[in-house]
Amino acid sequence: MKNLEKDKFEKLLEIVQNYPNIRIAHFTESGEAMIEILNNFCKKNLYEYHINCTKSAFYDEILIKYGENKHIYPINFKLSRPRYMMQGRLYEYLFVSSTVSKEERSSFIQKCHPIIKNAGNILIFLQKESYQERSHWISLLEEHNYVATNTIDDLFENYDLIISKKMHGWGG
Repeated sequence: MKNLEKDKFEKLLEIVQNYPNIRIAHFTESGEAMIEILNNFCKKNLYEYHINCTKSAFYDEILIKYGENKHIYPINFKLSRPRYMMQGRLYEYLFVSSTVSKEERSSFIQKCHPIIKNAGNILIFLQKESYQERSHWISLLEEHNYVATNTIDDLFENYDLIISKKMHGWGG
């Protein structure tokens, strides 16, 4: 992710409720600005932060930079893996800034559902004004039992955001 406005992303993090032991997961392939902000946010609030690096080279960079932090967990993550659940961890917030091909999106959404806590949120970052891609993601979220789907297209200069919620007892 390039050219992410840090102040606006910090403003977005106000949606994270201030409860103890929050877990945040992040699917990413690039963009240290978002990782740095999430790292500082999680460190300050004593939250767990799992970075699912979808490119091996990026994982190596992140591991060198953040591997010694106690609250941050970089993972070399392949989107093609059969399940995304690891050690029974559930996340209240799942950030997606990684590119997910159109062919993989349905499977991705399905595999994310079991790792999000009930009433947890998935936040998907898209390039600005990619309306067809946005429509496709929204359709898939609705199809795979996510609710209260909204878009935010006026917060960031270069990105649109889709936020959707997993509801208790819905699918999965």
